[in-house]
Amino acid sequence: MDRKSLKEKALPDAPGVYFFLDQNKKILYIGKATSLKSRVNSYFVSNIKDVRSPLIERMISDASSIDFTTTDSVLEALILETNLIRSHKPPYNTKSKDDKSYNHLIITNEEWPRVLVVRGKDLTEKFDTNEIKYHFGPFPSGVLLREALKIIRKLFKFYDTKMPVTAAKTKMSRGKIDFNRQIGLYPGGMDQAEYQDTIRHLKLFFQGKKAKIISELEKKMHVHAQNQEFEQANLVKKKVFALKHIEDIALIKNDYASEYDADLQRIEAYDVAHLAGKDMVGVMTVVVGGETRTSDYRKFKIRTLKNANDPAALYEILKRRFGHDEWPKPNIIVVDGNEIQMKAAAKAVAEFSINAEIVAVVKDERHKASRIIAPLALKKYNLEILLANAEAHRFAINYYRNLSRKNALR
Repeated sequence: MDRKSLKEKALPDAPGVYFFLDQNKKILYIGKATSLKSRVNSYFVSNIKDVRSPLIERMISDASSIDFTTTDSVLEALILETNLIRSHKPPYNTKSKDDKSYNHLIITNEEWPRVLVVRGKDLTEKFDTNEIKYHFGPFPSGVLLREALKIIRKLFKFYDTKMPVTAAKTKMSRGKIDFNRQIGLYPGGMDQAEYQDTIRHLKLFFQGKKAKIISELEKKMHVHAQNQEFEQANLVKKKVFALKHIEDIALIKNDYASEYDADLQRIEAYDVAHLAGKDMVGVMTVVVGGETRTSDYRKFKIRTLKNANDPAALYEILKRRFGHDEWPKPNIIVVDGNEIQMKAAAKAVAEFSINAEIVAVVKDERHKASRIIAPLALKKYNLEILLANAEAHRFAINYYRNLSRKNALR
């Protein structure tokens, strides 16, 4: 498929979900967008392999047509995308990432159900089937899911406590619940029947059935009005208005930041952490357009080394990272160190024919960045390079400490 055939499709400048289809109308890939027109157009550029990934390049080559569905908001586009991917399992979506690392949303089967974000790998380990009332996902981006829940929380108040609400016996845990009620995070003055009704509406919303919720609420509003319960009727009216005019500016900003821009550089930073070679780990962090992209961060346990050797560990990390054709390729690779680490990175880059610049952030005796070794042309990205490097150091130290703590407990 090419840009010429795309012009025949009148894509709107509106939020929604798009579908790449093969010649038999089978769905190859599903995506969401703030602007369907802008997002779909971003796939038809000469350097799509570098901007997105070789996997996406192959998908576009296999595609024969595009279809789309508009939504009232970006929030609803996110939910619709997730539901459609789960039901259709398009080949180019399911190849993109291990499902166990995705986020899932569950609503617990309890007296006061809780709404929880759970990793795929923890879904079966931490919960029995009878403990889950409703299950939605997987959601590829944990950042987007959490932003979505902040918006949804304004529409439906719910509990997300670590322990069941009725199990919160201590003064501290009860105090936290009461405080969250006061600041509007948890339901206040609601009996169990009302809360169960809220949970049902939340389920309908995640099923993409907003119209059904609005219809029910409008009937409820009219009943209150007929009974001259004008205060209650007004509260329901406000909720209907909020559902019809969802404020999802945070999701819109995030979505625009992730769209293709020829001047955006994908900067990947790498760091290694260990104590004299013990519990050696490495990480990858990502900065695009001056903003961290935490959904693309990755962790690596070093497999090939038993003694401390940072350049060799970096080489192993990069080889494993470049083995993932489905991940977008970097424009700039940032290593923590000097020419030695740069040589290790260059070796991996050459083996996989990666078209990326390699830079190093040199640290002083207090492990503070003292200078950047990079081509002069990359000077304008110095702030992004330092941000990516700082994130890699923070992420690596946290990963090492958590792993070391777990191993010590064993």
